[in-house]
Amino acid sequence: MGVCVSGRGSNLRNLVERGFDVVAVASNRPSCGGAAFAREHGLPLGELSQKSFASAEDRDAAMRDFFTGHRVELVVDAGYDRVHSQNFLAAFTDRIINVHPSLLPEFGGGMDAVERALESRAARTGATVHVVTRDLDAGPILVQEAVPVHEGDTVETLRQRVHEAEHRILPQAIRLMEARLAGRGQGA
Repeated sequence: MGVCVSGRGSNLRNLVERGFDVVAVASNRPSCGGAAFAREHGLPLGELSQKSFASAEDRDAAMRDFFTGHRVELVVDAGYDRVHSQNFLAAFTDRIINVHPSLLPEFGGGMDAVERALESRAARTGATVHVVTRDLDAGPILVQEAVPVHEGDTVETLRQRVHEAEHRILPQAIRLMEARLAGRGQGA
């Protein structure tokens, strides 16, 4: 699998520690914690800062080539803060999943889902892993886990509990996708 990261890399770390076969990591933020983790662990890293490309499409073409060159079958967006171009989506149709910090469809469409959950005084939020489609945060849901919002929660305390839920459900979703992909290979 190939993993796209933009932040701390806690989901990437979780996958590697659980023994998942991460064969390549791509990051639009080469200085982020996820990219540093990839370097420290000898994982092939595609450093794809937008400043290096004329357009998002060019960046995604380089990411597509990087992943296909490493024989990536499944792409996991794990804290990746960019929307993939249509050509990238076409190259990995039904083979890209995203972990999102809310119970979609609630608080979809952005990276500030935890903040919006607190601002709305929601009683609960959570984490969702879904298949990435051309419609932002609207693809088929694979796994969700609810997380209660406690009185006195801050963005940091709630985000920590949402991350813990992500760490539990992302491996489940990957196993579901691996089973689907294996089934496709047998029927082809």
